[in-house]
Order: sequence, then C-alpha cells, then structure tokens
Amino acid sequence: MSDAMVLDVQSVSVRYPGNPPVVAVQEVSLQVAAGETVALVGESGSGKSSLARAAVGIEKLASGTVRFRDGEVTPMRVRRRPKALTGIQMVFQDPSTSLNPRRRIGDQIADGIATARARGAEGSRVEEWLEKVGLPTASVSKYPHQFSGGQKQRIAIARALAARPQLLVADEPISALDASTQTSVAALMRDLVSEAGAGMLFISHDLAVVQRIADRTFVMFGGRVLESGPTVDIWADPQHPYTQALLAAIPEPDGMGRIPAAPSAAERAIWADVPAVAR
Repeated sequence: MSDAMVLDVQSVSVRYPGNPPVVAVQEVSLQVAAGETVALVGESGSGKSSLARAAVGIEKLASGTVRFRDGEVTPMRVRRRPKALTGIQMVFQDPSTSLNPRRRIGDQIADGIATARARGAEGSRVEEWLEKVGLPTASVSKYPHQFSGGQKQRIAIARALAARPQLLVADEPISALDASTQTSVAALMRDLVSEAGAGMLFISHDLAVVQRIADRTFVMFGGRVLESGPTVDIWADPQHPYTQALLAAIPEPDGMGRIPAAPSAAERAIWADVPAVAR
C-alpha cells in the first residue's frame, strides 16, 4: 500500500443473515489518499453505509480486505483496537447512537483531543472545536439531551475532528443539519482533514454537496459500484444510466427540482446489468 494512501478497500463483500443471505456490498474496491475526499453516493439501500461500516471494522467481511495505512482493519471492539487504528474516526448519521447521554459534551470532545495527543498529534481546546462547528463555547457544560438533532451532529463532528484522524469516515454526517449550513459544515470537514494530510470517505445522498467537496466519487447501486472517477468528470459527463438518473434528480436553483418518478423494475434491471464505468 502506497504511503500516500490511508484507506485501501479491495474486493470487499458484506452479507447479512437471511434465507437467502442479503448481499449488501458486492466486490467493491476503492482507495482514499492522504488529503483527499472520496464520496459514496446512491439511493437508500445501495450499500453505502454497509461499506462505510466495513471500512472502520464494524461490519464483518464476507470476502476481501480493508487496510488502513499499514494495518489491516478487522472487526473488533473499539477498546481492543491496536493503537495504529485509533487514527480512524467515524461520524454516524444518527448522533444519538454515538454520544453518551450521561456525559457533558465538553468531556466527550475532550476524549477526541486525548486520542489525538496519545498518538502524538497536535492537541487543541474544546472551545475551539465548538466554535468551528458553530456552537457557543458555553455549551461545554451541557448534556446531549439539551441540544437539537442538528446540534448533536455538530458535536459528534467536533469530537471526531478533535481526534485529528488520519481517516475520517462520515456516514450521512450532514443530513440532520439545516439546509443553510450543510455545505459549510461539509466544507469544514473537508478542509480540516485535508490540512492535516488525512483522508475522508464521505457518504451522502446530497449530490449538490458532494459536487462541491469531493475529489472523486463512487456511485453505488445494489451493493455494486456502477461508476467512479473524478467528481468533475462524473458531473460533466455521466456515463452510467443510473448516474444520469441521480444527477437528473438534483433540484434546480429555484427549488422546483427535476425529481423523476420512482424507477421501475425494468429500469432497475437495466442499471444492474450495465457494466461498471471507471475512469
């Protein structure tokens, strides 16, 4: 694995128990370089979150490998993780699952700072991170239940970034935020990981935000990557019919949008049968 790469996903498949088993991810490969933001896009159920969880060692792999810098990522409890893998941080779509309701948010962000210092990274102040995500410094002594869903997501983002991760995996991190701040918070995440020479795997259904912050984009459907390449190329000239349908659904500036009808079974079959496009 190149020194420039922080994440290397090779031929990863994820399956869930069932009769027959549910194949959530099928033979997906991707890499994230230091200083790069790579986006995963696709409709709900396309396998984005399963792949993200596999990348941080939450989901068991049916096949394939995941490597973070020089170490292999395997499913295990966080407390048992080797020190080398503490450079991975994840922001979940629902902050209620990751914030401890019994601890003040200042203490939880301080945990992130302590993680950074334990790895020899530069430390910081809790108040600085609150300001960066647009929360008052007086929030330091409050508990998660005293905040709205969007505010709790900002806290989760601040805690993850305070750890100075070498890889940030963000699963729909801005979906709980109001529309006026989604792009600015996403850009903040991109800028901070880039300045630190880290990489970010950014999962989102908001294509307008992805277009603004991602260097490369992977389009997923049915657990597979159907198209991948530099974001600017995919937006300028989408090759796969599924990618074309996704981009056609982006709302116009007037807010009216061009939302197409729900795809038919025939359309879904066509998308699944068209060969993947990589560039």
